[in-house]
Amino acid sequence: MNDRGPMFQPITRIRRSLFAKLTIIVGATLLASMAIWAYFNIDYSQKRMMEEVIANTDRLTNTIRLGTHYAMMLNSRDDITQIIQNIGKQSGIEHIRIYNKSGQIKFSNRSEEVNTYTNIKAEACDICHHTDPPYVDLSLPERTRILQGREGRLLGIITPICNEMGCSTDACHVHPEGKRILGALDVVVSLGSTDIEMNHYKIGILLLSFFLFFVTSALIFLFMRTFVSRPIDTLIRGARAIGMGSYDHPIEVRQPDEMGLLAEAIAWMRDEIAKQQRELNKQRDEYQNLFELVPCLITVQDRDFRLIRYNREFLERFSARIGDFCYWAYKGRDRICDPCPVKRTFEDGKPHYGEESRENPDGTVTHWVARTSPVKNEAGEIVAVMEVCLDITRRKQLEESLDRSEKKYHAIFNNIPNPVFVLEMERLTILDCNHSVTAMYGYSPEELKQRSFLDLFSERDRMIYGQGFSDAAVLNKVQQIHRSGRILFADIWLRPCEYPGRQVLLVTTSDITERLETEQQFLQASKMATLGEMATGVAHELNQPLSVIKTAASFLIKKTSRNEPLEPETLGNMLQKIDTNVDRATRIIVHMRQFARKSEACLDRVRIVEVIERAVDIFSQQLKVRGIELVWDVEPDLPCVVGDPGRLEQVFINLLLNARDAIEAKGAGKETSSEGRRIVIGVKRNGNYVCVEIADTGIGIPKAIQEKIFEPFFTTKEVGKGTGLGLSISYGIVKECGGSIQVRSVEGQGATFILCFPVRENDDETIGLAGR
Repeated sequence: MNDRGPMFQPITRIRRSLFAKLTIIVGATLLASMAIWAYFNIDYSQKRMMEEVIANTDRLTNTIRLGTHYAMMLNSRDDITQIIQNIGKQSGIEHIRIYNKSGQIKFSNRSEEVNTYTNIKAEACDICHHTDPPYVDLSLPERTRILQGREGRLLGIITPICNEMGCSTDACHVHPEGKRILGALDVVVSLGSTDIEMNHYKIGILLLSFFLFFVTSALIFLFMRTFVSRPIDTLIRGARAIGMGSYDHPIEVRQPDEMGLLAEAIAWMRDEIAKQQRELNKQRDEYQNLFELVPCLITVQDRDFRLIRYNREFLERFSARIGDFCYWAYKGRDRICDPCPVKRTFEDGKPHYGEESRENPDGTVTHWVARTSPVKNEAGEIVAVMEVCLDITRRKQLEESLDRSEKKYHAIFNNIPNPVFVLEMERLTILDCNHSVTAMYGYSPEELKQRSFLDLFSERDRMIYGQGFSDAAVLNKVQQIHRSGRILFADIWLRPCEYPGRQVLLVTTSDITERLETEQQFLQASKMATLGEMATGVAHELNQPLSVIKTAASFLIKKTSRNEPLEPETLGNMLQKIDTNVDRATRIIVHMRQFARKSEACLDRVRIVEVIERAVDIFSQQLKVRGIELVWDVEPDLPCVVGDPGRLEQVFINLLLNARDAIEAKGAGKETSSEGRRIVIGVKRNGNYVCVEIADTGIGIPKAIQEKIFEPFFTTKEVGKGTGLGLSISYGIVKECGGSIQVRSVEGQGATFILCFPVRENDDETIGLAGR
């Protein structure tokens, strides 16, 4: 508000008005321009008029000089006097004088001046005589002077009269030849008419200037008033209306110029401000509702820690009023809390955080978390502090419960009998593990943390399982290393799960070293049992080459004892037969020894047909003796599969033995044709698998027991004729190779075992995860 009172406001408003400023500046500029124009115009006109008057007077002087020249040459004084007087009678000529060298007026249009002397230093003569010797040659401006007469200004031009050649002879009044100037002609004319005319011209110029100034000023005033002042007044009224919150006040300036564009811009701004104001009002109402309805305690406190505002939640929770101390309202205290986040915010102007608690009358404890923020005025000074409190009683209870639960589950985690690892997903770093790792691996949990889980693998399995470890679900029979360096075997289960803030891999391991040793013992026992069952077949297989050797040896002994000649061809043929059958017997014995040898499982690239042929090779002679026909149905160009050749051979031997026994069991006690005693071996590719079918024409398997035939120690043979391990071990071997085994049978019509193995197209394929 203006401190000089309302009566000074109009004057101040006019003084500060843009219209007044523009009018004054434009008027002053125009006035100065007109004044300068008038000054230079009048000055120019005066100079032109004076130049014209001087030129006319100079011509008059020359006329008088020329008119008197002849009379002067004849020294006719009367004629000179008459000429001067006649010319001097013209209007505007004040006087005409002819001076001699000594300053005496010899002729004049005023007779009283004739023969009078003038001071040589007088104004007219001083033009030439102010130097010694006097000037001879002078320009017209130098010969001109302005005099002040009784009735106004006078213009005088003095012209020297020179000595001519004719004046230096006896024909004239003789003048010395060296004398250049004889005298001077002085003509003085009046400038009265010229001054009057110049005054009239000045008045006209000034009147024209003032007329143009006032007309131009009036036009500018009207233009500014119409096109500037009034639109600005309209815009000011509109802007004030906008400032007062009235957004329906019209702002109309119908001018196709910048004022119109400015009015449109202000109108657009008004509409936008109205739109934003409506949005702000809406947000204000929303924030007010939020402030009142937000499910937390909100208070605003002054520097004395008194409540100056609070929301509905606070009012419902505490019986407090405006002006109460915050520490009394919250906790019923009579002094400020220590530490107090509100106090700290008043001290440093920064938000602060704190946790508070209060014991309720019923003995329960309420916990809340407080967050403070400064409230500042326009000068940036902290005038209040807002405190927002959130009830965390339930969270505190859950934290305590979670802490108890965490301790309980941590105890369970550490007491699980199997080692459990928590691994980082990408690098397989051990983040945590339980105490059971010590019993299995010999390391303490602290020694294993932050190490890679793959460090526990053997070098071979580390290369095999390292790439696809995280994608596996179960890893079987993995070689791992004890702290002492010994190899142990483990089954590993992997599950992705959530760990605080990230995804991890939960890994459980189980030591199966003793189980594998037991299985190896069972497997070896099964091999020995199979060898026992194969003994008859082996005897038949060895009997034939021994018979050939015996016959050939007897023939050679007979020929030698009789000293009968032996043809070289016959001898060579006999020795060849002996050598061939010895090799055959050797192969059978080596094959039996290899089959009986205890070996570790090793998956490799295998041609399944070659494995089946080695297994059949032992039984070929035995099957012939028993009248069992062996039929092959093999698809050509079969790919390799994944498997252990030695163990797979045991599988096929077990299946062939079972097929043989089933066929013989069917024919026991009755005659059967040889066409009904047949074993069919079929091998073909089915997608990514190579499938082997071994079908017999035996007694078949009852449907009720088909699901049990792969269980350990289950057998349908008589006591003493079977261990019940053959099919169980075969099932385990096929599964280790990543394959499957099924049976299809009709009781009394035979059985068909179907084995499928995954194809291995090349040596680069990884086969280490086949045990998953």
